Amino acid sequence: MPTRTAGNRIEAVRRFNRFYTKQIGLLQERYLRSPFSLAEARVIYELAHHEKTTATELSSELSLDPGYVSRILRGFSQLGLVDRSPSETDRRKRKLRLSKMGQVAFAKLNARSQREIGTTLARLPVRDQGRLIQAMHTIAELLGAEPEHPAPYILRPHRPGDMGWVVQRHGALYAEEYGWDMHFEAFVAEIVSRFVRNFDPNMERCWIAEKEGENVGSVFLVKKSRSVAKLRLLIVDPSARGLGIGARLVDECIAFARQAGYRTITLWTNSILSAARHIYEKAGFRLVMEERHKSFGHDLIAETWDLKL
Repeated sequence: MPTRTAGNRIEAVRRFNRFYTKQIGLLQERYLRSPFSLAEARVIYELAHHEKTTATELSSELSLDPGYVSRILRGFSQLGLVDRSPSETDRRKRKLRLSKMGQVAFAKLNARSQREIGTTLARLPVRDQGRLIQAMHTIAELLGAEPEHPAPYILRPHRPGDMGWVVQRHGALYAEEYGWDMHFEAFVAEIVSRFVRNFDPNMERCWIAEKEGENVGSVFLVKKSRSVAKLRLLIVDPSARGLGIGARLVDECIAFARQAGYRTITLWTNSILSAARHIYEKAGFRLVMEERHKSFGHDLIAETWDLKL
């Protein structure tokens, strides 16, 4: 039997657990008023933070029963939230990643969680917010929480505010790195404006790469014709280069284009954009046309690249 002191401590921990599970909504059948349970939402979170993973890896990382994880993933597949592909190293295993619908579901969950936690913190003075966070660190440290290995970035669909970032970042970055004038920023703004006005969610897509809550990359896939898609506005911020974001964004475009039934992806770029050209070539695009032009304050060589799907 525990001593009286030990019993009081046990009861204090249980009292805190009851309070905190209620505080963060764990008693609700569906997490954050979503269609998902807490476990399902956590699996979606992990999938969003992996480029590709397996059911076995998810079970291990989350300390969940493999059969339970398999049932969750089976349900996700039926809902179209997960894409599966054969593992490159073990054909018996399937690599998992969030589908288009899965990324949308994650974006909604993530935004809702950010809002609710922000609202909770806003009720406290800044000094007390710091005390709360420190107390959380202390609990995690004393209970032996393993350090997280945060994903270097996530991909998500566009949302209000992203289009302004795309225009601003293109304008600033191309001026800094290539000396292009403000006509390029206007050029990007026209592309973005057409995308927003004519957006067809079944045939078009924008992906935003986000790192530590900040936008660090983007790419667009737009409809040129029923059989041809156009890849546009691929950009990766210098702060996030070297993480494979550019290649991942292009891969997402290719996968989506195949699902949408396109037969070809085409893109327009310029010969001086060597990093982007390398990504396109590695993804299977082939240079089909070159043309000299004077734009954005410089003499340039425009290139058209195509990929047959």
